[in-house]
Amino acid sequence: MSNVVIVGALFGDEGKGKIVDILTENADFVVRFQGGNNAGHTVKIGDNQFILHLLPSGILHQDKTCIIGNGVVINPEALLKEISELQEKGFKVDDNLIISDIAHVIFPYHGLLDELREQKKGNCKIGTTKRGIGPAYADKVSRMGIRTSDLLNPKVFEQKLRLNLEEKNDLLAHVYNGKPFSFNEIYDTYYEYGQKMKPFLAHIPGILNTALKEKKNILFEGAQGTLLDVDFGTYPYVTSSNPTAGGACIGTGVAPSKIDQVIGVTKAYSTRVGEGPFPTEFSGKFADWFRDQGKEYGATTGRPRRCGWFDVVLTKYSASINQFDYLAITKLDVLDQLDSIKICTAYRHEGELFTYFPGDIDILDNCEPVYEELPGWKENTSGIRDYNKLPKNARAYIERIVELVETPINIVSVGAKREETLFIS
Repeated sequence: MSNVVIVGALFGDEGKGKIVDILTENADFVVRFQGGNNAGHTVKIGDNQFILHLLPSGILHQDKTCIIGNGVVINPEALLKEISELQEKGFKVDDNLIISDIAHVIFPYHGLLDELREQKKGNCKIGTTKRGIGPAYADKVSRMGIRTSDLLNPKVFEQKLRLNLEEKNDLLAHVYNGKPFSFNEIYDTYYEYGQKMKPFLAHIPGILNTALKEKKNILFEGAQGTLLDVDFGTYPYVTSSNPTAGGACIGTGVAPSKIDQVIGVTKAYSTRVGEGPFPTEFSGKFADWFRDQGKEYGATTGRPRRCGWFDVVLTKYSASINQFDYLAITKLDVLDQLDSIKICTAYRHEGELFTYFPGDIDILDNCEPVYEELPGWKENTSGIRDYNKLPKNARAYIERIVELVETPINIVSVGAKREETLFIS
């Protein structure tokens, strides 16, 4: 297996959790490298469903070492709750989990500012989860952030928290007419969180680079998707980190030369949560019917996802950014009942044809998708375990995506369970 990065090819929610769970069998380490508890990775084992927000999906394999890297922003309350819930279900979460001692911490003022900023934007809102992810990353790059190791040093923590609250309370009072936060309340609560997290904390670059020397297999797990990347996505309707393959290096301290393979995960159609352009989006009753068929509701927020046809333009752009070795296609079974299926191959805007991702967000917002239509297969695929036994039209659909995106497809998922997965090669 060697060292593999799993990346969402579009807007997140592609089914990365399941793919990571399957590939974890051949991994020694599973490493989450960016995002926060705005992620929701769903893994179904038998009749049991697990939704993980901060813990790597590999945590469900008890003999693997799971790591939360420095690129992740951590809400200690959410993390400790997630650990406790898994332990209550009989899963081991102790020395098999390691957390970066230089990861940044999310505080209550981050969540409140996230919410207030969204309210203030009105019709221009981004559609964030309001979990404080963006404000925490903003503090990180403005050199105001507080890291996990700071929680263990009373003097440093006090100094940094007072500095932050002076600024945040001033902002709350004079811009948002909000109530200030209490230093003592936050300090006491987060110092206790730090003590509970202490057994898990370590310096991750040293651990991973030692593992590399020992020829261990490392699986890097991203959250969100390429089109939500703060640099390469549909800015400003993006997340605040880099969920692309390059983010795996920045978020863990592993050099790019040590990455052997990049796998992109995408659905057999497209979805998006929150605001932002979505050229192939369905509308009307069909949109509602399709959403229910695919159970397209956010694992983290429960928000209904916007659904649309497969978009070659966006997927091909994602493939070029990440240089996917191959794609894993999920939820093929959701298309089983359709008479015909469309694939978006280009955009038309003011007389110009775009076969590439345009940097101008206005073009994406106002373009007309150009479609190619393929016949459906009208057969249940969820019970099929051999790719060659898929309906002829289902295989033709997959093979047409391969041709258009110019990237192989090696994994096809036809259901949420581990066993509902087909391997092409």
